Amino acid sequence: MLRTFILFFVFIGLISQDKAVFNNHDQDTEYRTLVFADEFEYEGRPNNQKWHHQIIPPNNGSWYNDELQHYTDSEENSYTNNGTLKIRAIKEKYSYHGSTKEYTSARLNSKFIFTYGRVEVRAKLPSTAGTWPAIWTMGANVNETGNYFGDQYGEVGWPLSGEIDIMEQTGWDKNKTISHFHWGDLKTKEYRNTGGEATVPNASNEYHIYAMEWDSESIKTYVDDTLVFDLQNTKDKPYNHGHYLILNIAIGGNLGGELPETFTEDIFEIDYVRIYQ
Repeated sequence: MLRTFILFFVFIGLISQDKAVFNNHDQDTEYRTLVFADEFEYEGRPNNQKWHHQIIPPNNGSWYNDELQHYTDSEENSYTNNGTLKIRAIKEKYSYHGSTKEYTSARLNSKFIFTYGRVEVRAKLPSTAGTWPAIWTMGANVNETGNYFGDQYGEVGWPLSGEIDIMEQTGWDKNKTISHFHWGDLKTKEYRNTGGEATVPNASNEYHIYAMEWDSESIKTYVDDTLVFDLQNTKDKPYNHGHYLILNIAIGGNLGGELPETFTEDIFEIDYVRIYQ
């Protein structure tokens, strides 16, 4: 896998300089080396050297959080054209191993693990009530059903693996985004969580950069140049080991809420994904 990214550095040099510039918010840390990226400058399915479709429902034929969809690896639900990745949620009846849902969507795992660095995702969010888009990471030792890495990095489960929600948006407030952290305390094993929110009134019709800067002392999340939340990375938290990136739209559920009867489809559009160290 590392050889693949060494070759990618040569390719990334062809990308225009203005597209590769980013703001460095933390003056004590410099994130200069691009270690993973997808610019989506190709047509068709997401690059299977970089992305894994997580499609097996882990909760007795459903997904957690009372979500209403099945995730698929169909090109109808995730595809690239005109330089962007589209994750498309659709109203359609779909069955998987005897479990039938009324909606489909896509959930992409990066096939790349990183510890510390800066993540940038430039994206436009779906506008329909009931849609729940997310840019987030999970500890690679989670061993969640159907994820790309399985148990090769451990199997502590959630929340001991740690989860970083760089960006989520509820289904009922499309003028704000959320950054949130979920983890299991490494000393007591108790569930902990905290986070913040940002006002983003044009998130559906304009691109914004949703970013995270993560090191051994803190994890900061941003929308464009605005700090959303700063979590102190203390030793009781599981944020000192490898994580992988996840992109998805859920339908309904805890943060999606009610979906209008008129819903037919909506799209989460991603211009690029970049990870620097």
